[in-house]
Amino acid sequence: MTAGRPGQAAGPEGPDAHGAYGTDGAFVAAVDGLADPLNDPLPGGHTSPWFRSENIPAVDPAVPHAMQSAYPSSYEDGYAPRQTPPQGPQQPQGAPNEWYDPAGYQRDWYGPQEPSARMAAADQVAQGAPVAPVPPAEESTPAPGAPPDAAGLHAEPRTEVLARIPAEPEPEAEFGPTSSPAPAPGGRAERRRAAKGRGRRRPGASPEQKAAPAAAPMSRVEARRAARAAKDSPAVIASRAVGEVFITLGVLMLLFVTYQLWWTNIRADQIAGKETNRIQDEWANGDRKPGVFAPGEGFAIMHIPKLDVVAPIAEGIDKEKVLDRGMIGHYGEGRLKTAMPSDKQGNFSVAGHRNTHGEPFRYINKLNPGDPIVVETRDAYYTYEMASILPQTSPSNISVIEPIPVGSGFTRPGRYLTLTTCTPEFTSTYRLIVWGKMVDERPRSEGKPDALVG
Repeated sequence: MTAGRPGQAAGPEGPDAHGAYGTDGAFVAAVDGLADPLNDPLPGGHTSPWFRSENIPAVDPAVPHAMQSAYPSSYEDGYAPRQTPPQGPQQPQGAPNEWYDPAGYQRDWYGPQEPSARMAAADQVAQGAPVAPVPPAEESTPAPGAPPDAAGLHAEPRTEVLARIPAEPEPEAEFGPTSSPAPAPGGRAERRRAAKGRGRRRPGASPEQKAAPAAAPMSRVEARRAARAAKDSPAVIASRAVGEVFITLGVLMLLFVTYQLWWTNIRADQIAGKETNRIQDEWANGDRKPGVFAPGEGFAIMHIPKLDVVAPIAEGIDKEKVLDRGMIGHYGEGRLKTAMPSDKQGNFSVAGHRNTHGEPFRYINKLNPGDPIVVETRDAYYTYEMASILPQTSPSNISVIEPIPVGSGFTRPGRYLTLTTCTPEFTSTYRLIVWGKMVDERPRSEGKPDALVG
């Protein structure tokens, strides 16, 4: 036998004749009076996810029942507006009188999190801290048979309770070296396009330029003054012209120095090398015969082993035809005419550049007494030994090339050699003189002398 539901009598005078809801039919009437029979709580029930039993104030037996009735039950408080409990000796100041727990609701849904400003605001609500005023919720008409709450109002919806919690202030978007802009809304492709466009300069004017007010138009007089001010003054134009002239001169001087010190040597070495090869080819073929040579014509080769010099010797001391071509010139014209190496007596005198144009005599000042100097001709090798040096003399002193050169230390006729060049270096103010004395004459048929073999 099954027991009847509450309110249904087991018999005429059964034990459930007066059930939990009074007479028979009261339970059905209570259920039918609910707005939503599946969601609205029955008296004493709790459907809010915010319900926490630990927040329900304990009943103090020492407090009279009349004062305890001032505190609403967990259901009666519900979502009703907060009421300040009466203060008395039995009730401590600031005692909790609400059963919902926003922090616990946050943990249930999102798990344990760091305390935030929103949760701190929820704690302030729970502890009775003053909050921003919320517009009063619209009162709803209670359904027939539904029990009213302690304040005479039905439970507030959850959204209205959340409105009590002050919103957490959103951080201001700052674009600085340590902050980044908010992510772009939309899908992954939208965010990628937004990230690519952040570091790219947009064409057109900047926002500051667009926001700048347009300048007022100038009058005709002001425009003329501005045009005159924009033009360069005569002093500025003259200074620019002078500067350009000096720059051009500097570049030309640099090019000239480069030409003199570098290119002339290269060019002279090429010409002297070709002349040396031509002379040797003529000797090998038997085309050249001893005799008088024309100005500029090569007829011999000078070897200075200590200075690693091998240069052709041409007739005359013409600067353009002989000296500037990297060759050594023989004094053989007019009163400067001197002897040839093959002569049995005399002073074979020659000249050459000390700087630029091949500079064959640049280091003759480093020769020491006894250093060999060899003159190679078609028929023989003539070896001279350095005897003395004159560091400086006037260009007009022609006595240094006489048959018995003055200042050389020679006192009687002989077969001598005189080398002349300019000094100091890179100038032609004075002349440097080196003298030598023949010590050996070897026919070509006997081979090279020891000075060239070693």
